[in-house]
Amino acid sequence: MADQLLFNPRTYDPAHFDPETRRLLRATVDWFEDRGKRRLIEDYRSRAWLADFLAFAAKEGLFATFLTPASAADGHQDKRWDTARIAALNEIFGFYGLDYWYAWQVTVLGLGPVWQSDNEIARARAAELLSQGEVFAFGLSEKAHGADIYSTDMLLEPDGDGGFRATGSKYYIGNGNAAGLVSVFGRRTDVEGPDGYVFFAADSRHPAYHLVKNVVDSSKYVSEFRLEDYPVAAEDVLHTGRAAFDAALNTVNVGKFNLCTASIGICEHAMYEAVTHAQNRILYGRPVTAFPHVRRELTDAYVRLVGMKLFSDRAVDYFRSAGPDDRRYLLFNPMTKMKVTTEGEKVIDLMWDVIAAKGFEKDTYFAQAATEIRGLPKLEGTVHVNLALILKFMGNHLLNPAEYAPVPTRRDAADDAFLFRQGPARGLGAIRFHDWRAAYDAFGHLPNVARLREQADALCEFVTTAAPDEEQSRDLDLLLAVGQLFALVVHGQLILEQAGLTSLDEDVLDELFAVLVRDYSAHAVELHGKDSATADQQRWALSAVRRPVIDTDRSARVWQRVEALAGAYEMAP
Repeated sequence: MADQLLFNPRTYDPAHFDPETRRLLRATVDWFEDRGKRRLIEDYRSRAWLADFLAFAAKEGLFATFLTPASAADGHQDKRWDTARIAALNEIFGFYGLDYWYAWQVTVLGLGPVWQSDNEIARARAAELLSQGEVFAFGLSEKAHGADIYSTDMLLEPDGDGGFRATGSKYYIGNGNAAGLVSVFGRRTDVEGPDGYVFFAADSRHPAYHLVKNVVDSSKYVSEFRLEDYPVAAEDVLHTGRAAFDAALNTVNVGKFNLCTASIGICEHAMYEAVTHAQNRILYGRPVTAFPHVRRELTDAYVRLVGMKLFSDRAVDYFRSAGPDDRRYLLFNPMTKMKVTTEGEKVIDLMWDVIAAKGFEKDTYFAQAATEIRGLPKLEGTVHVNLALILKFMGNHLLNPAEYAPVPTRRDAADDAFLFRQGPARGLGAIRFHDWRAAYDAFGHLPNVARLREQADALCEFVTTAAPDEEQSRDLDLLLAVGQLFALVVHGQLILEQAGLTSLDEDVLDELFAVLVRDYSAHAVELHGKDSATADQQRWALSAVRRPVIDTDRSARVWQRVEALAGAYEMAP
């Protein structure tokens, strides 16, 4: 029987979605399965551009259906921006190869400034390009400044006719070789400060658009391009002034949520390969899976992966239920980007320790998974950037809860319109949250949930009695260690909420929390060793260390679930 917690193409039936969504998700799976593993790997190794895949997506109307908000759909009932089905497609793309996901992901980013714009001409143009099967690009980062939007060197000179002439270069821009529309961030030469920012739409096929190169050695086309005296008409302008700045940050808010489910898909495919290989390999007369350390590593990988899925699925609900008076998604979003993707690295590393040299072989999916899983924590802001962002919410989340109506599971066929009217990208420290303790209390009978709750309560004590002083608040190295502790509390909270909504097997849940208790203790020890940690902080750190509650029978039952993955899925050759 297939494991109901993991995606398996053999049994996949997204029955919780509407008929057209189900058709498109299943058609995508079938396209990859029909293509076969050999072709999939060869395309990856030969760095082939994704023309066949994009032709399939165009024929099916995949991107147009999933990425056109209802406000631009011209009455097409199946077109909407629905984070739940977008997340499902991310997982499928990750499962078969990050190159496919990347072409989709940068299309999402490229559309962000357009769908936030009041420019009806540009919006209609984008909707038409999507219907034609075109991809999009997000022209924000630059070689000299990265994604530092305060320092853009894309300059727009007024042309005297209400438009501009744009000159400058952009670097690390996905789909820059083929995008029908590139959302480009720049600044006017005649206006100082933030009022001079401009987001405008460019066409990669225009003679003044010069494609320099692909900056990565991959099927992904991550371009450097340069505009030379590019004509920007009034109908090409998407945003000006501070609204352009907000559009950049809010687009990243939308786009970076996609990283978590792509990471999940990668880990799922790799897990089927790894467990099957380990079960079938005989070492010293026994299957590799007979060794206790192998069972522990594969079990840890499995429960971490389940935790990634639970957290991400629950975060979808907060994303879709967000509004001007409920911005909790702004914490859970960088959590998915930072915490879930780094968990993905741990999952791959645990399995790689088991399968060892097999993970390098050219006929495995695992070989590319081990490479591609590294990219996701580093896209749309580094782990450190997102940890620093998460810290802005710590005080209110831990100590100052507010009343909110319960957020239901959101798989309804609704348009997530708020994502394109998020408003000014500020005021994060004022956002309030519901009481995190309720989720822990609901599973307080599980010993390792109770133990992590002890550690979470200890973090509240740290914030009130030993928090970094003004000087330490400038020590990002120390703060990031604190951020890791806080992230684990939030990670556990949403996992528990989703576990309650889905009636998760409590053996799996408690085994997962045993892992999280170990993680918390490791981060506490790390904080203890920081150069600037005070004596009180060092004492607190050691006092927060806990040993997880060991239950060999529970671990054996979870191992049986892992062992059953052997042979459960193998991609068609």
